[in-house]
Amino acid sequence: MTDSAKKYPVTWDQIHRDAKALAWKLHEKGRYEGIVAVTRGGMIPACIIARELNIRMIETFCVASYDDQNQREADVLKGLDSVGSGKGWLVIDDLVDTGNTYKLIREHLPEAHFACVYAKPMGVPTTDDYVIEVSQDTWVYFPWDMEVQYIDPLVEGG
Repeated sequence: MTDSAKKYPVTWDQIHRDAKALAWKLHEKGRYEGIVAVTRGGMIPACIIARELNIRMIETFCVASYDDQNQREADVLKGLDSVGSGKGWLVIDDLVDTGNTYKLIREHLPEAHFACVYAKPMGVPTTDDYVIEVSQDTWVYFPWDMEVQYIDPLVEGG
């Protein structure tokens, strides 16, 4: 993340509302056999969506592609064979940034339906559904990565 990146903090209430809005969108498209949560960011939205859609089968696809400040090449830590090609399954993540993680997972689950709560322009073509689009130069701060603290105003002085 560069110093010029825009910062978009997401609260617990907001991620809950936005994940629920994604569930409404997905519900209109049909029923799903289960959810594949992309770890770790997709786990919270996946749980909310699973509750809303009354889905009990939740699997994980474990990928590491971020640290606290930067995105890097995706590394599969744990794949998934139990859902076959992904037909009838949702793949859920919190954010699609460049789309590299979704491209990698799509190689393993080509028939799954991919959805995320937030999307950046480079990642939009790799997801089937999302709720909110943010600019490519925006760093989204999720509540599980933050603590409450004072933040300087955008413009100083006054």
